[in-house]
Amino acid sequence: MERHKSKTKGILTVIVMAVIFYGYAILCYVKPADDVSATERRPLAQMPQVTFESVYNGEFSDSFEEYAMDQAPFRNELRSAKVMYQSIVMRRLDNNDMYLSNGYISKIDYPFNEASVEYATGKFRYIYDNYLADEKTSIYMSIIPDKNYFNEKLFYPSYDYNELVVKMCEGMEYAEYIDIMSYLEMDDYYQTDTHFRQEKIVDVSEHLAKEMNATVDNAYDEILVTDDFKGVYYRQFGMPMKGENMYVLWNTTLEDMHVYDWENSKEISLYNMSALDGEDPYELYLHGTLSLITIENPKATTEKELVVFRDSFGSSIAPLLATGYKKITLVDIRYLPANMVGNFVDFESQDVLFLYSASLLNNSQTLK
Repeated sequence: MERHKSKTKGILTVIVMAVIFYGYAILCYVKPADDVSATERRPLAQMPQVTFESVYNGEFSDSFEEYAMDQAPFRNELRSAKVMYQSIVMRRLDNNDMYLSNGYISKIDYPFNEASVEYATGKFRYIYDNYLADEKTSIYMSIIPDKNYFNEKLFYPSYDYNELVVKMCEGMEYAEYIDIMSYLEMDDYYQTDTHFRQEKIVDVSEHLAKEMNATVDNAYDEILVTDDFKGVYYRQFGMPMKGENMYVLWNTTLEDMHVYDWENSKEISLYNMSALDGEDPYELYLHGTLSLITIENPKATTEKELVVFRDSFGSSIAPLLATGYKKITLVDIRYLPANMVGNFVDFESQDVLFLYSASLLNNSQTLK
């Protein structure tokens, strides 16, 4: 009897495993191929073309393996299960160079890349030499720290941010450095994204403006636009987390501003609400990654103008700075090459601010 039960159990085990194996294989075969992964924000590998040459030299097998992994059914669920297993069971501290600490996901950015900082300051030097050196402009520079800055006492590797500041100041001796790191803390950032919260940086905008001899608004209404914001780190990390509240700031000054997108030759709004349904809700602020934008303030009590060379962090703070100027021009040299800036921007007597995140400066190859 015992032998019979054991045999029956073995047969059932084989049947269950066969159903799982062949059932999953059938799902792999019938499932349509997805073009992109919304969670990872990247294109997915497609079925490679079968040719004699690709089979012979091994390219087909390599490409098919990548395709099979990218198009696997329940891929996102399996990724989440893997992260939870590694974090909870195996007690692994990081996943895909990301870690979770006190409810905040951060991305490891180590070691300090001096060559990258030199490349960035070289691009900024080109802008200074060719457009600013002979003009009556006041030039400033500031650095936005990433979340690793607030986790320096944890077990995760992090470079010395003071070294970054020193290297940037040495490479940009023509610019006055404005320290904003002491005005920021972890709670000012989204838990699942790299960026800071707009409603938390009013004091940062005031400090920047004060150091540039300008005065900006400090009274705004906070408007909740979603209670389920999930940033880029949420998608990349893979562990299920609760969405966050996302706000925009609003007042009568912002309401009357005129925003123009020179890349696409059209007027745009300060906030793009349709981005909330897209892959990156942070593109709500100034429509995301646009190379050249101007913001005009009809209610300005000054003739001062500001040019900001910026990365994506500038999208949320620029509207606040615009309350203290007649006009702000935002330039993103990740998309508009530095040697073409002079074709679109006239430099005369504006304030000029180089406002970049530490993460971009330490990985500056995207600057053109």
